[in-house]
Amino acid sequence: MTTPKEGQTPAIQVIERMFSLLDALAAHQDPVSLKLLSERTGLHPSTAHRILNDLAIGRFVDRPEAGSYRLGMRLLELGNLVKARLDVRDAAIGPMRELHKLTLQPVNLSVRQGDEIVYIERTYSERSGMQVVRAVGGRAPLHLTSVGKLFLAHEEAQRVRAYAARTGLSGHTRNSITDIHRLERELAQVRQSALARDDEELELGVRCLAAGIYDDQNRLVAGLSVSAPADRLEEGWADRVKATAAQISQALGHHAP
Repeated sequence: MTTPKEGQTPAIQVIERMFSLLDALAAHQDPVSLKLLSERTGLHPSTAHRILNDLAIGRFVDRPEAGSYRLGMRLLELGNLVKARLDVRDAAIGPMRELHKLTLQPVNLSVRQGDEIVYIERTYSERSGMQVVRAVGGRAPLHLTSVGKLFLAHEEAQRVRAYAARTGLSGHTRNSITDIHRLERELAQVRQSALARDDEELELGVRCLAAGIYDDQNRLVAGLSVSAPADRLEEGWADRVKATAAQISQALGHHAP
C-alpha cells in the first residue's frame, strides 16, 4: 500500500491516487479488474475500490460488470468541451512568433477550403525584405502552394486526379506545376519527407517551406509555412518548421505515432 508523502494532506493524496487509477485505466482498451488496477497503482484493493466507486458515481469510471472498470463517458463529455475550445489560431500564434524570430521571414498559418488554401494568420516584420502580397483571408490554389500540397498529399490518387480535372492545374508563373504526373511525383516526395515546398510556383521571387498541423484524431487541419525571397530561404529551417508544426499539433491534442 502506498504511503503518504511527507507534508502531503489527505485530500491531495486522494487526488493523486485517483489520477493514478485513471492513468492505469487509460492504458487499457478493455475493462480492467480491480486486482490488476491495485497491482499497477500500488494501492491496496480496498483503497482502490473505494476511490473507483466514487469515480463511478461521478461517471468518470464505468463498471461494465462486477469487479471490472473502464473510463467513463463523463471524461468524453469533458474532453469534447476542451476540444471545442481549442482553436488552431490560438494554439499557433505563440510558436509562429518564435519561428519568425529565428527566420526573420513571414510565417503563415493556412487551412483548406475546397480547392484552395486560406491564410488565417501571419507573423512578419519589415526586416524580412519581402512584401506580403496575400493578406490574412487571401486564397491560393492547392497545387501552387506548399500548404496546399500537404493537403493534396493526404488525398487518394483518384481524388488528386479529380482535383486536377476540376482546376485544370492552371499556373501563375513559369515554375508552376501544371502537369498531373509532375504533381504526383511532387506529392510522393511530400509524403516521404513530411515537408512541402513552393519553388516560385505561386509568385516569382518567393519560395516556401511547409509542414502539417494535426488534431487529436490525426487529421490534417492546417499547414504552417515560412515564406522568403527565393535567395534567402534556408534549407536548415526545415527541421524547425516541422518541429514548430508538431508543437502546435500537440497543443491540439495530437500524439505522434
